[in-house]
Amino acid sequence: MSTGNGKAEVEEARLNAEQELPPAEETSTQAVAGGAPSETDRISELDKLRAERDHLYDRLARLQAEFDNARKRALREQQEFREYALADSVRTLIPVLDSFDRALQASPKKSEFHLGVELIHKQLQDALAKLGVRPITAKGELFDPRFHEAIEMVESDEADDERVLEELQRGYKLKDRLLRPAMVKVARNPKH
Repeated sequence: MSTGNGKAEVEEARLNAEQELPPAEETSTQAVAGGAPSETDRISELDKLRAERDHLYDRLARLQAEFDNARKRALREQQEFREYALADSVRTLIPVLDSFDRALQASPKKSEFHLGVELIHKQLQDALAKLGVRPITAKGELFDPRFHEAIEMVESDEADDERVLEELQRGYKLKDRLLRPAMVKVARNPKH
């Protein structure tokens, strides 16, 4: 019984192979021409193959460019997400820095409490500096609305116009991103 199945399989394979042969018209045209395609047919076929090759090469180049752009975009989005997440985390620590500043202003300078608070404050500032957090300089600087928020304008003959007289609350940046503007009093000098 196994020989009968083997013959059926061989017959099925032969029929499949016959179906894959080119139609009789194509073989008869070649046979009339002496069995070989003509020179113009070969050139035409070669031109078609070159055009197809060029098309596939162009498509490959475009797909590679799209892939590179998608990879770069994904890396940029990951970096932006990391920076955004870091900025949010650091914003929650800024009020802690403010509390340390107030504690240092309120405690006597030479007490052990003051020295302990000062040490912890310095450690926190150093840790944030390693992450790229920098305080914004304000006092004595020219008012810059990108980094300073004017709370009060004070008339003064002693300071230049639009100079920051006093920093009420320190501002911070994370690398180039503003986390919080410095709240300041600004001089208004009518003589300038």
